[in-house]
Amino acid sequence: MAKKKQENTETEVKKVKAAVAKIPARLIEKFNKEISPKLMEKFSYSNVMQVPHLEKIVINMGVGEAALDSKLLDEAFKELETIAGQKPSVRLAKTSISNFKLREGMKIGAKVTLRRDNMYEFLDRLVSIALPRVRDFRGISDKSFDGRGNYTLGIKEHIIFPEINVDKVTKVKGMDITFVTTAKTDQEAFELLAAFGVPFRKKELN
Repeated sequence: MAKKKQENTETEVKKVKAAVAKIPARLIEKFNKEISPKLMEKFSYSNVMQVPHLEKIVINMGVGEAALDSKLLDEAFKELETIAGQKPSVRLAKTSISNFKLREGMKIGAKVTLRRDNMYEFLDRLVSIALPRVRDFRGISDKSFDGRGNYTLGIKEHIIFPEINVDKVTKVKGMDITFVTTAKTDQEAFELLAAFGVPFRKKELN
């Protein structure tokens, strides 16, 4: 009985891995067949090379309390690696703040830069699974574009990602997720991200 249960579990794991492996190819195909033609028509591009695309996704998890407890930073590294699927790099303090016992060069956070397959796989999990788990979720704001076609999303609780075991979390952490695109304007970037399924509250920028 136990052997059969183990075999069923292994089969389910294989199915999930197979589905995840198809995500990048599916989103790339969606971009080429649906998103790119749509953007070409909307913005009257003369060449397909003018169509903006998603270049990378950067995830930052700040842990200011690491100055007082280094274990929190170790935990943040492990959790961010679990969420992103690749090892983070260290973020260092740029200035010293005596009131917070913060010294220049001190480790205060973790950062991950996702590209290509890892980027698309994370994007799919974010919009399909994680964001809908936010309490009273009604979509995200369209006010966080930087004027150069990039968008930063603030997440208050990293536990919205199902990969995180809530029972093992000692402190709920926030993170910033930045979508870096090749778009020249915020409107173009908005249309690109919305076409990928990023759930903005409004259909258009004001």
